[in-house]
Amino acid sequence: MLSNVVAMKRSGAPSRRRVGRSQPLKWRVSDELWQRLEPLLADPPRRFRYPGRCRWPARACLQGILFVLFTDTPWLQVPYRELGLPSGETCRRRLEEWARRGLLERALVVLQTDLAGAERLNWSRVIVDASLVDAKKGARRSRARSAAVQAAATTSP
Repeated sequence: MLSNVVAMKRSGAPSRRRVGRSQPLKWRVSDELWQRLEPLLADPPRRFRYPGRCRWPARACLQGILFVLFTDTPWLQVPYRELGLPSGETCRRRLEEWARRGLLERALVVLQTDLAGAERLNWSRVIVDASLVDAKKGARRSRARSAAVQAAATTSP
């Protein structure tokens, strides 16, 4: 049986090839991108006394955050062991830390200026999210605004 397989390989018969991924995963951070973001997302220095557990590298945490964003996976269901990423909870905490320290906003500004310089931003796809607009439960307008509109309506000729 083994001799038949070897003979088929030597005779030039088509062999099975492993089909690989032709494009890199979208949530993987390229070396070029990481060179621009590494100075911004650097970890604070470890304490000398009681340093605690070593932190996951910032690049791995960023890849975990991007995985959640691209795949719409809940934080607690990230397959971190299979992908070699930190757990979803670790990625979420790091995202929170970066946002609290203002690092995330600075990183987004750097990326936005790079994309704008390369003319790769499509501003026609910008969406204003409801979280940016102040909307009270059931209120149609704020009282100050409605009072100003009524005052303007009564004083107009």
